[in-house]
Amino acid sequence: MNDMPAVGAPLPAQASPAAAAAVSGSDERGDYRPGYEVVAERILEFIAEARLEAGDRLPTENDLAQTLNTSRAVVREAVKILSALGRVRAHKGRGLFVADDEGMLITSRWGGFFRPVDIDHVFMLFEFRRVQEMAASSLAATRATPAELRSIEVAMQQCRHGFVHNQVDTFNKGDDDFHAAVAAASHNTFLVSAVRDARRLQRQSSAIGIHDALGEGAASAVEEHEAIYRAIRDGRPDEAAQATAAHLDRTLEDYRLEIQRRLFG
Repeated sequence: MNDMPAVGAPLPAQASPAAAAAVSGSDERGDYRPGYEVVAERILEFIAEARLEAGDRLPTENDLAQTLNTSRAVVREAVKILSALGRVRAHKGRGLFVADDEGMLITSRWGGFFRPVDIDHVFMLFEFRRVQEMAASSLAATRATPAELRSIEVAMQQCRHGFVHNQVDTFNKGDDDFHAAVAAASHNTFLVSAVRDARRLQRQSSAIGIHDALGEGAASAVEEHEAIYRAIRDGRPDEAAQATAAHLDRTLEDYRLEIQRRLFG
């Protein structure tokens, strides 16, 4: 842990004209991304490139604003996003620090090199999730207790309720609980940890995009969750694994299309 600014770790590179345009909200393709999203991404890039660890101090908001050719107000909004993600902590009178809690995602394991804004990293993360969650659902189909099946079912219904009533937070909570419950039913502590941590990493990428509405894929997710649940409930491990693979493949395709939309309109 280090309360002093990182020595020898440069600030993020001076923003390119395209990045500066995005920060200022004047991108030629239209205002498809708020400036604070771009700044949040660049702060995360700085943390990764400088190899900062939990407790290390970040540059001040003023320094970041000057380097990124934006205002302190935009930087402050970006910091709010990263604070909500658990990536940074602002201590009054002391400065801005890399978070030292669980939200930092165990920096020494994956959080230190995962870059939420790197599309290749996101694709690799989905590939990793596919392997882990196929295994978890397959094991759950042979090991789930009645209570664990009920937990999976409740989470599935909560996700459906959130979709039907357009309640984003309810949907997201049900989605998280569903995948966690399936992992728990595998009775494999390592899979439980891997699934939990991978989903936390994915939330960092999603939060940068500020997804505040249910997309077209939400309806598919609801049905896919039910297919996974039924296969687990009926003790069909191969079908549970295949249903999980189909769910994650479709989710990745939705993510790819969203990235394409944001880049090219």
